[in-house]
Amino acid sequence: MLLLRAASLPDDPRWEYQLKLDGYRAVAFKSRGVVHLRSRNDKDFTSRYPSIVSGLQGLPDDTVIDGEIVAFDAQGRPSFSALQNHDSATPLAFYVFDIMVLAGKDVMGETLERRRTLLERKVLPRLKEPVRYTTPLDAPLPVLIASVKAQGLEGLVAKRRDSRYEPGQRSGAWMKMRVNQGQEFVIGGYTLGARTFDAVIFGYYQKSDLIYVARTRNGFTPALRASLYKRFRSLEIDLCPFVNLPEPRSGRWGQGLTKAKMADCRWLKPVLVGQFEFLEWTNDQHLRHARFIALRDDRNASDIRREPSSGETEE
Repeated sequence: MLLLRAASLPDDPRWEYQLKLDGYRAVAFKSRGVVHLRSRNDKDFTSRYPSIVSGLQGLPDDTVIDGEIVAFDAQGRPSFSALQNHDSATPLAFYVFDIMVLAGKDVMGETLERRRTLLERKVLPRLKEPVRYTTPLDAPLPVLIASVKAQGLEGLVAKRRDSRYEPGQRSGAWMKMRVNQGQEFVIGGYTLGARTFDAVIFGYYQKSDLIYVARTRNGFTPALRASLYKRFRSLEIDLCPFVNLPEPRSGRWGQGLTKAKMADCRWLKPVLVGQFEFLEWTNDQHLRHARFIALRDDRNASDIRREPSSGETEE
């Protein structure tokens, strides 16, 4: 079941709230005594996260649960960068928040509150660290938003307490709101550097059109530049994939890409998705002070849209 992006969440007792965790969405299931862990896009995570699979060994047979794989930075906060670059010393957890099938019985038609009860009584007591439970947050919504902002966390999730589990659907019964600025964008090009690249060029899809929003050289270590550059070279194309380029002027903050500046650009097949942070959107629809965080191999480029500003909801 997917989350509908929104600029605000319902402040209503019929809804519950959770932290939006900055990790990989994953489904765990056990079949014929064997635990499997797979991404939202059906990539096999089983061998990639052995400690999590170990903690899931007590899962009842023919049971399917939903959750998020999370890594933590030195301050103990969820960090997608730490997750993507994790090693044996990186703290990991699998936060479970829902159940779809219990011991062969489909429970997706039950309410969220009923599914939580099944999780708490029938499944969670059988699981071990680093598998954890995503409990609802017990505080008023304005307090939660202020706390998330103060702690530098990603955002909040709201779910209707009476919602059924709707696989693959973005019905609006589950919603997400980003509190601190950042989102995924599609990488469609780069500018040349001394040995690898200087900056990446990125944007989002508006229907079938790729819209340029910014370029940035921030957030890259030398090793990351080298590994990304290898991937870039195999994806190079001749034509610019952004429909709104060239732009007539650079703009106040210099993010506009004019015809003259495009001479230094190299274009890529728009299939790579990156997580970026930024200060704000400008009046000419560019980003100020953007910074690359990590690639999102769990995202499809064609799904990347601009996340709504205040007063908007996702189409």
